[in-house]
Amino acid sequence: MAKARARTAARKVKDRWKAKNWYQIRSPPLFDNVPVAETLADNPHNLMGRVTEVSMQDLTNDFRKSHIKLFFKIDKIEEGNAYTHFKGHTLTSDYLRRMIRRRKSRVDGVYDIETRDGAYLRVKPFAITEKRIQNSQKKLIRGIMKETVSKEGKGKTLNEFIRDTLEGKTGSEIYKNCKNIYPVKRVEVYKTEIINLPTIKVEEKPPKKEKIEEAEEPKKKERKEPVKKEKKKKEEVKEPKAKEKETKEEKKLEPEQKIKKAKPEIKEEKKTEKPAEKKKAKPKAKPKAKPKAKKDVKKKTTSTKKKESK
Repeated sequence: MAKARARTAARKVKDRWKAKNWYQIRSPPLFDNVPVAETLADNPHNLMGRVTEVSMQDLTNDFRKSHIKLFFKIDKIEEGNAYTHFKGHTLTSDYLRRMIRRRKSRVDGVYDIETRDGAYLRVKPFAITEKRIQNSQKKLIRGIMKETVSKEGKGKTLNEFIRDTLEGKTGSEIYKNCKNIYPVKRVEVYKTEIINLPTIKVEEKPPKKEKIEEAEEPKKKERKEPVKKEKKKKEEVKEPKAKEKETKEEKKLEPEQKIKKAKPEIKEEKKTEKPAEKKKAKPKAKPKAKPKAKKDVKKKTTSTKKKESK
């Protein structure tokens, strides 16, 4: 009887993996709803609230931003797609350790700010100096960091503020303002956390770079065509004038060139004369007659001495 009961229980047990379905996780509209990852769930309501971690390199294909980690939270599910909103970001630990060294001071700050569209988020920037500094200087740097971060948050929406932090614009502004107190080496926003999502709908301004590039391209095309025609006409007009100038310059240069050619010949003659004079002067000055006379005297003295001895 026990074996029969075990068999009936095994038949009733279902395979849970077969009941589950795959759902595609998509990034927020700030990153153009790009597919990021896939996940399994037997019920779509179980996906609500899940958090996924993605590298910035996977979204932008830029290796320079591989140290940025993004966190997306699922808040909507439609037809096998799980849509997310931005929850926060951090920097990798190895990236932070490379910047922090001995005999340098690190200034950290934690600030809660409100954006223009009513969102609340926590921002954590830090600055690194070239040398160790005093606590009074650190306090002034923290005050400047707070002012710049709060000022940028009030004038921008949540998406605009996040875009600027990831691109490094907020850090560069803090860097500029801190120069008056002490020369800071590096400033980074290493962490952000969204506390409350935006409550007010505000029309976001598109990025300025795209507008400028689109406006410049048609202007360049319109200007290039007439400029080419004008250049050809100018070249045709300049050719005969250039020939006339060349003939006049040649006539002026003819007597001058003759004089210049005659001058080097005179120099060559002078150069040739000098070594000849020197060679003639050398054989005249040879005072070597005296030592011969001495030898003769010596011979005579020796001969006279021999005669005297005899």
